[in-house]
Amino acid sequence: MRQSLSIIGQAVNQMEAGEIQANVRRIARPPKGEVYIRTESPRGDFGVFLVSDGTDKPYRVKVRAPSFCNLQSLQHMLREAYIADAVIILGSTDIVLGEVDR
Repeated sequence: MRQSLSIIGQAVNQMEAGEIQANVRRIARPPKGEVYIRTESPRGDFGVFLVSDGTDKPYRVKVRAPSFCNLQSLQHMLREAYIADAVIILGSTDIVLGEVDR
């Protein structure tokens, strides 16, 4: 902890005087078009699809949660399985139902 505080103190002493936070607009106006961004999450790929018409409000936003795709695979995993095994199979996929309901 002392070493960490020493490093933080050195960084603060080397900072130049002036404003810390830049004057940046809080509302972004993305250019007209569409984009899909995906990133890794603990349960799989998390994706966001955004369509912009050039204004500050998106024309369309679609969020693809990884649990949604994992839930779709259950129909194949549960085929010819016992009902008692359904709880175990569902638990093994680690699906968050709140994430599915977007």
